[in-house]
Amino acid sequence: MNARLQVAYVGMHPARRAQLVDRLGSADAILASIRKGTVDVPEHARLAAAVSAGDRLEQLAEQGIAVVLREGMPSHLAGLPDCPDLLFVRGALPARPGVAVVGSRRATAYGMRLANAYGRALAEANWPVVSGLARGVDGSAHRGVVDADGCGVAVLGCGPDIWYPKEHRALGEQVVVTGGAIVTEYPPGTPPNGWRFPTRNRIISGLSAVVVVVEAARTGGALITARTALMQGREVFAVPGDIDRPTSEGCNLLIRDGALPVLDADDLIEAVSIVLGPSERRASVTQGDEILRIIGPIGRSVDALAEELDRSAASVLADVARLETLGLVRRSEGLVCRNR
Repeated sequence: MNARLQVAYVGMHPARRAQLVDRLGSADAILASIRKGTVDVPEHARLAAAVSAGDRLEQLAEQGIAVVLREGMPSHLAGLPDCPDLLFVRGALPARPGVAVVGSRRATAYGMRLANAYGRALAEANWPVVSGLARGVDGSAHRGVVDADGCGVAVLGCGPDIWYPKEHRALGEQVVVTGGAIVTEYPPGTPPNGWRFPTRNRIISGLSAVVVVVEAARTGGALITARTALMQGREVFAVPGDIDRPTSEGCNLLIRDGALPVLDADDLIEAVSIVLGPSERRASVTQGDEILRIIGPIGRSVDALAEELDRSAASVLADVARLETLGLVRRSEGLVCRNR
């Protein structure tokens, strides 16, 4: 592991690293060539590679970051030809494949609402949800997962200690708190350079069995993820949209070329079930029964319910909304009350 970790801190493009391994044979050989100067890297990268693996591991442990080598990655990622050599992980990387929800950073309100509903529904179906923590569709999907207390995976195009965009820091931390993971092949301190994001998309699709494109222009990261998914043998779903809407153009082209069109959250769950098997829906009915028991004859506030159930207010509110739909409760003057 030592040389592989030291080479990771060089911060080179994954394709260049793969070429050097093919030419030189191993990470040890790459490291030796960097020291000799026969492999050209910037001075700061050469100095970074000179720090011992032991020191790096100690620093990572202090930051709560684990190193997962290719040999220890889930088989659906490790078996891919372009699998990263190692990953820096905060949280718990799920062993089973998930569903990627991706789309435009400049998503419409409709697209963001749909991404949020998809994230919530997939989490409630007990499938990991993978995305990139970006603005727009990615962030909305992650929020849906977090609100449902589901398992999410955010794949970054920067170091695991850098939040991009900065305003998504709290969201990223909540992804970890609710049982998911922050994942990147770049070491701490790596800035979010533009060229790193297209390469991280192969990890998003690689951790997934299905990639769902919610909104996407003709060009951009979401379409790169979809193309990568197809090359990896993953299923690609897309949300159809108005033919004159720029953020639907990419999705409509994907559907024209064979992607499965999906509509609302129920339609998505049904389609994903064909690929991953029947969903293992979490015990929302039981949780709903608990809410009915706790509110009693006079009602309780959402915050009081959340405290007693030891759950987030957002997830309790989601169950309350389902109970309202069933006609079992109503909200009145800040309280959740039984319908008589």
